[in-house]
Formats: sequence, structure tokens, C-alpha cells
Amino acid sequence: MRRLPDYLKRPIIDTEKTKTVRKILKTRCLNTVCENARCPNKNECYQKNTATFLIMGNVCTRNCRYCNISTAKPLPLDSEEPLHVAQAIKDLGLKWAVITSVTRDDLPDGGAGHFAECIRQIRNLTPEVKIEILTPDFKGNIDSLTAIIDSKPDVFNHNIETVKGLFKTARPQGNYDISLEVLKYIKDNSDIITKSGLMVGLGEGFSDIKKTLEDLKSVGCDVLTIGQYIQPSKEHLEVVKFYSLEEFEDLKTLAKEIGFKNFQIGPLVRSSYRAAEILD
Repeated sequence: MRRLPDYLKRPIIDTEKTKTVRKILKTRCLNTVCENARCPNKNECYQKNTATFLIMGNVCTRNCRYCNISTAKPLPLDSEEPLHVAQAIKDLGLKWAVITSVTRDDLPDGGAGHFAECIRQIRNLTPEVKIEILTPDFKGNIDSLTAIIDSKPDVFNHNIETVKGLFKTARPQGNYDISLEVLKYIKDNSDIITKSGLMVGLGEGFSDIKKTLEDLKSVGCDVLTIGQYIQPSKEHLEVVKFYSLEEFEDLKTLAKEIGFKNFQIGPLVRSSYRAAEILD
């Protein structure tokens, strides 16, 4: 594994606030992508009394080569989980909640109904909370996407993750065009804000990134995130390149030129990082 540049290192900070967040999550028997995906920003987020909730278990039916979440046969859905998520959001006093999930190709709707139930439970307990969901592609299933639209999240996020030419390597069970179609369907059939993000450092070129951003803009994507890929373990894809701080500034310029007004771009940016601030 390649050594991290200093600007990609984050100190471990444990405070009363981070302990409170962990205690609430443990009490409600909840997973977070912060822990399962080894997010470098989790302590910053925990100090702000926030977390990205990971629903439908902590094992995935897909095997993306960059992701730290385990691949295995998943357990049945927990029917109490949507209520527990809503209760945790209330306990934490969140104003902006982010809900994501593992991919559940074993379910007929890919878990869209479970997302919808989470949203309903949150609206019931804390109607003032803004809700952002980060979903799998549901294999492009229209019924699943319709269920998501009907549940009315404030932001729909589906990450493209990488450029088209690297999909077979990084996301062998995913499909670049289906991901774009998912974002387009949500945008064309609702007034929900759409969002997507990608990692850099997997071997893409600047022209590949430009084409990906153009593709995202062509399907009406409103919000963009770009961050540096960091190899979770020796078993995962190696980092081909660590982008410099200057190159991240170049990517910001590129995003503006293509027409994105709302974006977070930087080495440690992840799809849910400072989610509310992007839209302020």
C-alpha cells in the first residue's frame, strides 16, 4: 500500500460528543457508513452530532474493488430499523440526516421500500429534518425509483464513483449508463435535488473526469462531490495516483466550467461530507 501524503491524514479525536454519537448508535443497534467504510472524516462529523446511517445490514451483495464493506449473504431486513433510525436522528437533534445502504440485489425492489419507510418514520418523528438518501442503482428498476420519488426525500444521491472506462475494474457488477439513467429518471420525474460523486486516483485521466462531469450534468445532476481514493486494505485496488492540492483546485475550476454551482471537491471529500453545507 502506498504511503499517504500528509494532507490525507486525519488525527483521531475522541470527545464527549463522539462518545455520545457512538452510544446512541449502539443503543439503537444501528450501522453507519462512517465506521463500515472507514471514512476519514467520521470524528469531525461525530463532533458535529451527525453520522451517515447505513441501513439494510452491513454486508453487501456486490463486490466493488474499492469498498471496505464486506461482501456476503445478507440477513433479512430488520422491520424495526426505520423507526430506530428516526429515533436516533431525534436523539442526536439533527437538522440534516443522510441515509445510505449496502446494495441488496437479493431483494425484489433492491430495498427501495425500506428507504421509503425510513423517510416516513423520520418525517413522523421529526418533520422539520431535511433528508438526503444515498442509494444503490436498484438495477434501474422503475418501480423502485418511483417508490423513492413518492417518499419525497429532499436530496437523492447516487454515486457514479468512477469514470466509464474503469467500471469493469472497480465496479464489475455496476453499470455506468444505468447509474446515469437512475439520476435522469429522478430528475425528470420529480423536483428532488439530485447529487452524485466520484473518486479520483484509480487511473483515470483528466479528460475522463471531464467526460464524466459532462455526463452527470447532461442528466441534470445538481450537486457534485469529488475526493481522493484511499486504499482500505491490501486486498483492495491500489491507488494509482494521489492528486495534489493544486490538481483538486483544477477540478473545482473544471466543475464550474461545466456548470456545477454546488459541489465539494477536495482530498478528503466523501459523498456525504458536509452534506448540508453544499446547498447553503
